[in-house]
Amino acid sequence: MIQFQFEDHHHSIKKKRKQLLNCAKIVGRFLVSLVLVLLAHSALLLVPLFFSSSASSLLLQLILSGLVLLLATGVGRWCRRLVGVFASAPALVFFNVLFIWGVYLFLVQRAVSRFMNVVFNVEIALLLLGLCRILSSDPGVVTYESSISEDEVCGAEAYNKGSKPLNRVRYCRSCKAYIKGFDHHCPAFGNCIGQNNYVLFMVLLVGFVASEVSYIVCLSHFSRESQILGGTVSENNVAESLVISTKLFCLLQVLWQGLFVMWHVYCICSNIRTDEWINWTRYPEFQSEVQSQRGESFTGVVFRNPYDKGILHNVKEFLGIES
Repeated sequence: MIQFQFEDHHHSIKKKRKQLLNCAKIVGRFLVSLVLVLLAHSALLLVPLFFSSSASSLLLQLILSGLVLLLATGVGRWCRRLVGVFASAPALVFFNVLFIWGVYLFLVQRAVSRFMNVVFNVEIALLLLGLCRILSSDPGVVTYESSISEDEVCGAEAYNKGSKPLNRVRYCRSCKAYIKGFDHHCPAFGNCIGQNNYVLFMVLLVGFVASEVSYIVCLSHFSRESQILGGTVSENNVAESLVISTKLFCLLQVLWQGLFVMWHVYCICSNIRTDEWINWTRYPEFQSEVQSQRGESFTGVVFRNPYDKGILHNVKEFLGIES
C-alpha cells in the first residue's frame, strides 16, 4: 500500500514537472518571437533613416526593406539555433499586429479622422479575435481506425468507391492528422486549413489586407496633417522614420498577401485545394489518361478537375450553401 502511494506521488511529481517544462517552453517561444519582431522592426527603421522618403524612392525603399527583413529572418534563425528555443509563427504574427497597432495609437491616431480611427481600431480588434479563433478551430479532422493507412485514404480506393466520409480527405504531415477538404498547413495561423475553417481563413486573409490598407490610408492623413502643422505632429526624426518603416512593412505585406488572396479566390472558383493543385499526381481522381494519336500504344496522364461544377456552384459549396 505504501509502495503504491509512493509511486502515485512520484508519478504526480513527474507530471507536474513536465507541465512546468511545457509552460516554460511556451513562454520561451513567445519571448523569442517578441524579441525577433522588435529586432526586425528596429532593422527596418534604418531604411527611412538613411534613405530619402520622397515618392521617387519608394520602390528603392521597398526593395531595401524586403532585403532587411530577409536578413533579419536569417539572423533570427541563427540566433534561435544558438539559443535552442524556436519562435512561434502565430506569436510572430500576433506581435507584429500589436506593434503596428502600438505605433498607430501613440503616433498616428491623433492626426486621423474620427471615422478612420474607429474603422482601423475595429479592424485590428476583429483581426486579433480571428487569430485566436483560428488557432483553436477544427479544420475538419477525421479519425480512422488504425487499420486504414495513409495510402488508402489518399489513394484511388478512397475515391473510386464513392465513399462520402472519405471524400477529399488528405493527410497533413505537420499535424499528423487526416483533414477533410485539406488545403494546406498554415504556420502563420498554427493550424491546418480545411473544410471547416476555410471560410474563416479567407475572412482573416482579407482582414489582414484590409487593415494594412487602412493603416496606409491613415498614414497618408498623418503625413498631410504633419505638413499642415509644420511637422509638429511628428516630434522627431526617429518617430517619423518609425511611421515610414511601418508603412513600408504594410506595403510589403499587402503585395504578397494580395497575391495570396487572388490565388485562393481562383481555388474557390475552380473548386480545387492548394494541396491538390501541387500534388495532383498523387490523387487518381485528378488524372486522366490520354492516348497518343495515330494508334500509338503510348499513353500519357493529364490533369482534370472532377470537382469543378461551375463558378456559382463552387462558391456555394465553399460557403456551405449548396442546394
